[in-house]
Amino acid sequence: MNTQSKLYKIATLFFLLLFGFLIFLFAVFKIVIDDRKLPALKISEKNRAIRGAIVTNDGFNVASSKKLYKISVNTRCIDPNKKELFVKLFSVYSGMDHNRIKKVIESKKGNVVLTYAMDPKRANLLRELAKKLYLMDVFIEYESNGKVYKQGLSVKESGESRLYPYQDILTPIVGYVRKYEDEGYTRITGVKGIEKYYEEKLKPIQDGLIEGYRDIGNNIILNRESKIKKRVDGFNVHLNIPILLQKTVENILDRYKKKLRAKEIIAAVMESRSGKIIALASSNRFDPKNIRKRDYESLNASVIEYSFEPGSVMKPITFALLLENSLVSPYDIIRTYSGRFKLGKKIITDEHKEEWMSAENVIVYSSNIGIAQLAQKLSHIQFFQGLKKFGFSRRTEIDLPYEHTGYIPSLSKFKSEIYKATIGYGYGMKATFMQLLKAYNVFNNNGKEVIPRIASYLSLQDGKQFALPRFSAQKVISIGTAARMNKILVKVVEKGTGRAAKIEGINIGGKTGTAHIVKKGKYVKSYNSSFFGFANDEKNRYTIGVTVIEPKKVYFASQTAVPVFKEIVDVLIDQGYLVPMINE
Repeated sequence: MNTQSKLYKIATLFFLLLFGFLIFLFAVFKIVIDDRKLPALKISEKNRAIRGAIVTNDGFNVASSKKLYKISVNTRCIDPNKKELFVKLFSVYSGMDHNRIKKVIESKKGNVVLTYAMDPKRANLLRELAKKLYLMDVFIEYESNGKVYKQGLSVKESGESRLYPYQDILTPIVGYVRKYEDEGYTRITGVKGIEKYYEEKLKPIQDGLIEGYRDIGNNIILNRESKIKKRVDGFNVHLNIPILLQKTVENILDRYKKKLRAKEIIAAVMESRSGKIIALASSNRFDPKNIRKRDYESLNASVIEYSFEPGSVMKPITFALLLENSLVSPYDIIRTYSGRFKLGKKIITDEHKEEWMSAENVIVYSSNIGIAQLAQKLSHIQFFQGLKKFGFSRRTEIDLPYEHTGYIPSLSKFKSEIYKATIGYGYGMKATFMQLLKAYNVFNNNGKEVIPRIASYLSLQDGKQFALPRFSAQKVISIGTAARMNKILVKVVEKGTGRAAKIEGINIGGKTGTAHIVKKGKYVKSYNSSFFGFANDEKNRYTIGVTVIEPKKVYFASQTAVPVFKEIVDVLIDQGYLVPMINE
């Protein structure tokens, strides 16, 4: 073989080797740049913040939130020979039924969701299981359309669930929430009650975010190169209401609702000096987690959303305005016409039939005739502005949404003798329960009004506390007028219509009120009965109100609202809020 032929063969071999090497390099390059659907080296995970809790004065969470997690798996990535192992381990870690899991993963090839509502504790266990399954080679790769996939167990946040562990306690005051979708994540927002009023405080503040390299289980490795944005949950709202007192009062209302066959009974206890509400109860409650059609009427807070003609509980308000304007002395003598009096075309009657009464006994024995005549002494401006100053026809500013303002007639109508008379004893106007409680508090707080407050302060998960705004007390009547009214209301309990509320050693005062109800523009044989007043010992002062809505068995306040009031005071004594004074 000549030299030229050898060189040709060598050159041919060289080019063949070179061509083969280039093909190899091209294949390697293609593998490197091809999209194989493998997870990125760096991944991120959002840690969504949750809604704050509603906490009673004694530390019970009456409303709180927890995260829910979606657990899914790609069935094509489960090694057929280890499918039973996967099912057994997943059942143990998740607490789900073995057969149910098996049925789900055999129902479909590809991604399947095993649950949308896994609790946080088990979700963390399943994250650990995901790592172990990778190490045990339970998951395998599979190829589809020229691409390679390998996906293990996926644990992702799916939403937030609101918990009400004590069911109907403190409803409707605590309120309820509704769900809404936020980029595939279920969030919640307040609809009524404290949940609604403090929505901007309760709602999540800042979602957390974690970024870093992944491990073989597709979990983020936490090291110096990781980036972490702190999760900040919503504020917790702390109430002035202790759960034991609240539940005890609710039990009393439940019992009397049944006994009196009433439509509803509402009651409240407020610290007279501070305005802190320590009990605010209704006999008509519901489970916020399981609202039924029959609960719809109970969703509204009657203490602020139900306006009614208050009846004789307005007489002390009228009398206080007379005293404040120096238009009457408690010892003035008023003719009460033996219980029957004609004013214009209107006949006014009394249950307590006397020919004459002292002015203060008009309140003690609840004389419609007496207060109708006394009310005429007030000018239309004095009466109208006086009621406004006591808080009627305006919101109390309690921390609940959708508060009604009630109603009083226009200024010009107070020029009418009939209007003055009827409003003097609580007809021709409407008020809410909370307006009446706030007004009566003036008599037990040296003539000053306070803003009723259900919530005390806010806190974050780290324990840091934040004060809520405070409101300065405003003067409504003089100290002297308040002191005189306080004594008159005590006399009502000592000698008048409120005798059934008397308890030895406790300074109790108040006023009964029984009022016809208007339906379809006419007064019918249905009534609301109320008792508003106070209970004090040497150190503590509480303003208390009770309204019984449409009792059917008996309807006079002395037989309905007063016994409920007394039992509430008994509870305040039993639980240490009041200490009876010992007469020496």
